[in-house]
Amino acid sequence: MIKRFPLGSAWMIIAAFLFAMMSILVKNASTHLHMNEYELAFWRSLLPALVIFGTTLARKKTLKTPFFWGHMQRSMAGTMALLLAFYGLGHLPLATSVTLNYTSVVFIALLSIFWLKDKPSLKTWVALLMGLAGICLMLKPAFASDRLLETLITLSGGIFTAFALLQVRELSLMGEPAWRIVFYFSAVATIVSGIAATWFGWSHLTSESLPYIIGIGVAGLLAQLAMTHAYHVGQKFTVAALSYLTVVFSAIYGVIFAGERIGWLEILGITAVILAGIVSSVPERKVAKR
Repeated sequence: MIKRFPLGSAWMIIAAFLFAMMSILVKNASTHLHMNEYELAFWRSLLPALVIFGTTLARKKTLKTPFFWGHMQRSMAGTMALLLAFYGLGHLPLATSVTLNYTSVVFIALLSIFWLKDKPSLKTWVALLMGLAGICLMLKPAFASDRLLETLITLSGGIFTAFALLQVRELSLMGEPAWRIVFYFSAVATIVSGIAATWFGWSHLTSESLPYIIGIGVAGLLAQLAMTHAYHVGQKFTVAALSYLTVVFSAIYGVIFAGERIGWLEILGITAVILAGIVSSVPERKVAKR
């Protein structure tokens, strides 16, 4: 039995910082080097696919699975979510785009109600309404600017993320290990983004772009490992709450180093989405049977 202790949850702080670093690198590569989201997603996915494939061979494990189509559904949804997230990083302020990627908690609640036919608890309703309010607050400034389309496109990534996470839950319940789920996602994302990048055009590898490419891949891989370890040894609720530090780290960088301005409506919207995610992570209180 795995011993869980609060200190282990601190691994999520490291993961959140690394996820923020990856987002910052993607943002800078997109805006300064004009690299498109497809090639950036390719480099983000290639390293985890190669590392997991190599370690699988070294450990004499197998990538064969009886749930191949389940993996394909999860991987395609995850790939779409990744591409839309990277699109947002290239077209929206850092804090806004990262927060919109975390709206999956809202869409998970909606999918659970209307697709899985789950009966929502009070906690689910609170998180759902709080998250929807946060989205509305973040959309209002977009209506007053020329970024409404970009905001809606990025927001749609939350739907694909929600579907992908529900598929991960199903695969996990069927006994699939996390490393195999991550491998199939990384492999599919590498292939799809590679084809799209070939269609839309690759950027030339230069001494300026290479650090970004390596940094995005390494930061993404290490963040995934740190997050997995945090859930393995830490308190689930604490880890889930700490994951939203990615938004905080990204906002701090955007304001201090990138000169981005965040209005009060965006701040309130970001706060509402973060609180919705934390509320949704609170474990349900079991009613004792008499």
